[in-house]
Amino acid sequence: MISAVLLLLIYIPVYSLINNDKWVFLYVCVHRMLYCYFSLSVRVVVTFEQEQETADGKSVETVRKNHVFHLVAPDHLLYKQPSIIKGRTDVVTVTPWLAPVVWEGTFNPELLDSIYHQQNISVVATVFAVGKYIMFLKDFLETAEQHFFVGFRVHIYVFTDQPNEVPQVKMAANRGVTVRAVPSSNRWQTISARRMELIQTLIEEKLQGNTDYIFCLDVDSKFHGRWGTESLSGLVAVIHPGYYWTTRSNFPYERRARSRAYIAVGEGDFYYCGGAFGGSLDEVHLLARTCRLNFEADAAEGIEAAWQEESHLNRYMWINKPSKVLSPEYLWQDFKSRNHEIQIVRFSGVVKNYAAVRPNN
Repeated sequence: MISAVLLLLIYIPVYSLINNDKWVFLYVCVHRMLYCYFSLSVRVVVTFEQEQETADGKSVETVRKNHVFHLVAPDHLLYKQPSIIKGRTDVVTVTPWLAPVVWEGTFNPELLDSIYHQQNISVVATVFAVGKYIMFLKDFLETAEQHFFVGFRVHIYVFTDQPNEVPQVKMAANRGVTVRAVPSSNRWQTISARRMELIQTLIEEKLQGNTDYIFCLDVDSKFHGRWGTESLSGLVAVIHPGYYWTTRSNFPYERRARSRAYIAVGEGDFYYCGGAFGGSLDEVHLLARTCRLNFEADAAEGIEAAWQEESHLNRYMWINKPSKVLSPEYLWQDFKSRNHEIQIVRFSGVVKNYAAVRPNN
């Protein structure tokens, strides 16, 4: 398409000169100058189609993706000069595939917020409050209102088997909660495994065309600090707080080769948590759909991965590298003491008695 336009822009002036039509020549010259001006000064968004397949190679989906080639900051915005020689030296801030690893002190929140405010982005969070996990929902919603993408358009979808028990939490303008009823289960593993299916369905039925980013979060956690635009990217993973100090031979990956979540000893990058992940709508839709198909294919053969959807998520993100990795600040555990590199806890799992809240623990 672009080649055809450029060919016309060259051909028409030449044709008009040959035919001595000065008015056509003048018109086309002005048109070409305007075209060049706008093509150089306007942020370019390119849409293309890409084929993606599941971890077992059995399912292919074509995804349309919008890519913005650069971030646009407000003109004359004042902020502290960045440095490439001073900063965090106690942690790794980039993966081997050059994705940023986000820690406190590695980003400027005011700069990032100003960039994304101009884009008027919308962010969705999903949370599952099934069975006795409904007891954690009030703290989750109240602290999300205090810390999760404050000042942006946010909508939280609560999946629960007890819609009448969802607490009323006062939300700021352009922020809201929608409750979606789901069946209960006698097995917490089934509840966990169904999340990918429900996220996929939500995106297809409600979110396409009106949401930019989505994050899928555990309800038995609450926010303690900022979680904002520094976390935005195509595919976003969160490092599990229990395994970031250990070698991958100790990661609780699915080790049975029969499973589509299989990661062999000696393979894998990090251990990512299933309790917090996200990214752009298209990327999360593809992740959820792929994990769901692989989980269902496993189930048809009598296999349940070691950690249900978390195992399938880790397999998916080993093959499909996340474009941004969030440090354990973004899902800590309240019962753990902070290591020196954890300068802030942004989101954390609360202390609980699993035997009391899980139906078949």
